[in-house]
Amino acid sequence: MTTFTTIRFQSEVGRNNPLKVYYLSVPPDVVQALGGKMGVRFLCTIKNITWQAGLVALGEGWAYINVTTKRLKEAGLTIGSVVEVQLAPDNSEYGATVPEELQAVFDTDPEGYARFQGLSKGMQRYIIHHADGVKSPQLRVERALMMIENLKKLPVGKEEFRRILGKHD
Repeated sequence: MTTFTTIRFQSEVGRNNPLKVYYLSVPPDVVQALGGKMGVRFLCTIKNITWQAGLVALGEGWAYINVTTKRLKEAGLTIGSVVEVQLAPDNSEYGATVPEELQAVFDTDPEGYARFQGLSKGMQRYIIHHADGVKSPQLRVERALMMIENLKKLPVGKEEFRRILGKHD
């Protein structure tokens, strides 16, 4: 459960070229106000666009928040733009919204849901985001089923992203 109240600050849009990601820089005082740790989840809002996010360490007390190209375009922002950022507590169970197709798999597969519940929050979010990463509802169903079936085949404690995706050595 998140313990901070809503925080507002100004940030500049940056780009990490090796990783090819855009981000909002988060100064050390805001990192401290969020609890001083990178594991915190929150709702990030810029220009009336809100999404579930978390901090990534940048060094020397700084952190950053990933921003998709689509969100930047929607907000009319580019590298170097300065924007007001609002961070609010995210009290959702996983820090990500479970797509209805994945929820349907959980509702019909108690064993698969139990295995999912036993994963770390980061691994859970990975599955949620991967299942939700395509536009087609049919493909979301297929991805959800494939990942949960693969998860059930793995030994407890030996879950790996690539194996959940069905990739083997």
